[in-house]
Amino acid sequence: MSEKDEKINSLVDMRFSEDEANMAIIRCGVDGDLFVLVDSISASRVAGNLDLSNHQVTGRCFDSLEGERKQRLVEERKKKRKRCGCTGQSNQPSLDCNHDEQMLLPNPMVGFNLPNYSPSSVRVTRTILEQDMGPPYFYYENVARALTGVWATISRSLYDIQPEFVDSKHLCAAARKRGYIHNLPIENRAPLLPSPPMTIFEAFPRYKKWWPSWDQRTQFNCLLTGVAGPTLTGKIGRALASAGTPPSQSIQKYVIDQCKRYNLVWVGKNKVARLEPQEIEYLLGFPKDHTRGLGDTNRYKSLGNSFHVDTVAYHLSVLKGMFPNGVNVLSLFTGIGGGEVALHRLGMNMRTVVSVEIDKASKRIFRDWWNQTQTGTLIEIDDVKSLTDDQVATYVTTFGGFDLVIGGSPCNNLAGCNRSSRHGLEGKQSVLFHHYVRILNAVKSAMARK
Repeated sequence: MSEKDEKINSLVDMRFSEDEANMAIIRCGVDGDLFVLVDSISASRVAGNLDLSNHQVTGRCFDSLEGERKQRLVEERKKKRKRCGCTGQSNQPSLDCNHDEQMLLPNPMVGFNLPNYSPSSVRVTRTILEQDMGPPYFYYENVARALTGVWATISRSLYDIQPEFVDSKHLCAAARKRGYIHNLPIENRAPLLPSPPMTIFEAFPRYKKWWPSWDQRTQFNCLLTGVAGPTLTGKIGRALASAGTPPSQSIQKYVIDQCKRYNLVWVGKNKVARLEPQEIEYLLGFPKDHTRGLGDTNRYKSLGNSFHVDTVAYHLSVLKGMFPNGVNVLSLFTGIGGGEVALHRLGMNMRTVVSVEIDKASKRIFRDWWNQTQTGTLIEIDDVKSLTDDQVATYVTTFGGFDLVIGGSPCNNLAGCNRSSRHGLEGKQSVLFHHYVRILNAVKSAMARK
């Protein structure tokens, strides 16, 4: 199969028409990156420049706009895109950089505001066009440490809304650097109470007994899908046992580097161990034993890919007053239900959740939690690729629309720790981001027709 045919097939799999795919390749060239082709089609749909009179296109976000208004919208977005780059005083990074550059993250990474940071200490530059405001509200999450061009593309695809970069170490005892794009209000947010512990010893005081003075860590690094095995912890133990007291600087450096990388804790004299799954559940804001019943490998994997509940709940807290009777949620890439757990902990009733998740283990965990805690309707779909625009329109009609579309597509090809297949939004897993955009646009289009 030729490269052109492969790209056409990929675009058709995303529910674009073959005519749209061909036109995008003519415009951008067969060598154009897939995300560039998607961007071209999206721009053409908005501008109304494609001649699709002989082809029925579903899921168009701006069906109700006249041609002149569409063109004006395109020009508004072009102007807004120029304004989105930050100055040296802004806490938000510029997205207008080369795709091969490493993303420069803000410092401190506190988003638009956090409980411990007053709004006056964080400069916010954020503009959302009227037609992109909720409802439906949407919330998208992915790893912050991606190539700069990745977040520029994500922002363009999601109505040029500026990302909000947050490190969850400002809300708990573990780091988790994530980017969020959403159209939620940012005023009157409220954190979950009681506040989670902010340091290792506050979270797990029992480890203080064996913690050496030369290990100065007070918080954990990002909680990953992979953990240290007995080979590494045994090697560390032997190195310490044969060293003096205190160990040499070189031994200390080696041990600290491994402890930071794998979030190891001290459980005895010269003895380190990995965090247990239930401890990671606690740090991430999930209920005790949320993932219990799976093997440890699946537990670590599902938790490493999950939301940080307290961060997400802080952002979603603005919805509580808007929807006192509950919400209808379209949950894409649900995983183990971090978004739903956040809504539940906020005290919000979920009348309906349409959950799309392909991993069987994660689906089982989420379904078990739902059956134990919720009374609303849960509809499960296996794959975002199988959720058609017509199905979305049917759900909108059946439930009266979706109040929130939430999800975070796979980061496999975006994460900074992935050096072997870091192919950006064209990667095998991360390309699924474009389905998030497609489905969100289908929701907006269907709700506009109500």
